[in-house]
Amino acid sequence: MKICLFGISGIALGKHTIKDPRLDQAHKLVEAQKRTYAQADVVEEKEMVTADAILTARAALIDLLLKDLDAVETRLSRDPGEAEAAVLRKLADALTSEKPVSAVGLTTEELKAISAHNFYSNKPVIVAEEAELAAPDTLLARAFNQSGYLSFLTVGGKENRAWPIRAGTTAWEAAGTIHTDIQKGFIRAEVIGFADLIAAGGETQAKRAGKQRLELKTYVMQDYDVVNFRFNK
Repeated sequence: MKICLFGISGIALGKHTIKDPRLDQAHKLVEAQKRTYAQADVVEEKEMVTADAILTARAALIDLLLKDLDAVETRLSRDPGEAEAAVLRKLADALTSEKPVSAVGLTTEELKAISAHNFYSNKPVIVAEEAELAAPDTLLARAFNQSGYLSFLTVGGKENRAWPIRAGTTAWEAAGTIHTDIQKGFIRAEVIGFADLIAAGGETQAKRAGKQRLELKTYVMQDYDVVNFRFNK
């Protein structure tokens, strides 16, 4: 996933490890050769439209929202249709109140009315306070968690690994993030909730306690589910 920086300096562009202490907990309980955290690509402002989230400083938030407000006002000046104009006026009020487009809570019909527009803040906007800028790893972890993404775990053997996926991803889709062959041959997902893994003291213990569930393709993945995919090779 991609996090765009707006009005923030001091964080290097490129891939960053999202260090989640829950993976450290799992690594203590399940033996593996290494642990691999989820990663995020930190990109510059010119990639803002294609980013999954925007990380901005408190002082730069107004500048970000003004970009969208200018676009809204320009479109309103061109006499759009009634449905579109109503949504644009709603956005103008929100942006003037320092609320990003993503926080307005537009309905499906309202989103359809403005579907031709690529508003910058029509995605999660994470605002960093001044004190947070001194701890970029922690800040990026917060941005990841508030950007509509979560992780699932695969454990044991060569690595204990956190895999980033969008919230709402199904088990079948999650299998494809590991390898397309797993997705194509998907049979079932063997799932242990993270809390059950910790409470039981490990994967084997959780299975013995009856905490492993068998889920089908349509199962919606939960944050830090521990998963083993069964598939036809």
